[in-house]
Amino acid sequence: MNKSLVRIEHLSHRYGKDWAIQDINFEIDEVGVLGLLGSNGAGKSTTMNILCGVLKQTSGKVFIDGMDLAENPESTKRLLGFLPQSAPLYYDFTVDEYLNYCAHLRDIDKKNIRKAVEEVKEKCGVTHFSKRLLSNLSGGYRQRVGIAQAIIHKPKLVVLDEPTNGLDPNQILEVRKLIKEIAEERSVIFSTHILSEVQATCKKIRMIEKGKMVFADTIEAFNNYIEPDAMLVHMQNPPATDALMQIPGISGVEWISDQSLRIRFKPGNPISEKIIEQSVQQDWHLKELILEKSSMEEIFAQLSNKAKSRNHE
Repeated sequence: MNKSLVRIEHLSHRYGKDWAIQDINFEIDEVGVLGLLGSNGAGKSTTMNILCGVLKQTSGKVFIDGMDLAENPESTKRLLGFLPQSAPLYYDFTVDEYLNYCAHLRDIDKKNIRKAVEEVKEKCGVTHFSKRLLSNLSGGYRQRVGIAQAIIHKPKLVVLDEPTNGLDPNQILEVRKLIKEIAEERSVIFSTHILSEVQATCKKIRMIEKGKMVFADTIEAFNNYIEPDAMLVHMQNPPATDALMQIPGISGVEWISDQSLRIRFKPGNPISEKIIEQSVQQDWHLKELILEKSSMEEIFAQLSNKAKSRNHE
């Protein structure tokens, strides 16, 4: 049986009297991207800081490549690359100066440092900014340099904490692409509170809410689990709100324009069939109907309730 690259067992941590995470368990055993999803304050950063040896847990174990992180901190950290929420950049350094400095910190052999810096600059698309001060780079390129320092020593595991935070849409797409390229060669853990980021980037997902693991499976299984709870409807001759609210199962109506509206309903109800049937009978002239997935808050609530039900069985 092959050992897992990462194994986290019964990990818990508290700040004062408040538990940040409780009984977190998961494993990573393959190349690719694993998404750690959770709302702000759910415990993602605490988990990642413990995994990278930045924070000592209250209880539980972390194993990297079969080694206990607490017992073998130097050996295990050589296998890790970490980009925290705030990239550890020195803004009065040029890109070259900073990456050379990081290469020395990572104990890369002096004769290999120049090659390592050039390779990682090319990989992260910052070669043309080699002599530019970090203070003069855009947010997206600063993040690329932050990722570069995390992979300069070619670690087995790269841990990225909210790497797309604060970036514009184009920068987000570029960083997503870079993360996927990195994950072709090594394992990546990628945390975010944005569902679409995980869906666009990750193969597997672990969801933490209020410090507890509430979901652990593939992204396909997660997408299949999420049930629609709203629909966007476009009608040429829409009825009044009261008429729609009389249809069993509809819980709310939100008008977007004179002919467009969002209809909310309880998951599991065959509302679309009822809307289509009524449209034909009442001459509403239905033009388009698009189902929408549950919001993040509702997904967390569903998964938390499911986890509680399993625990009480």
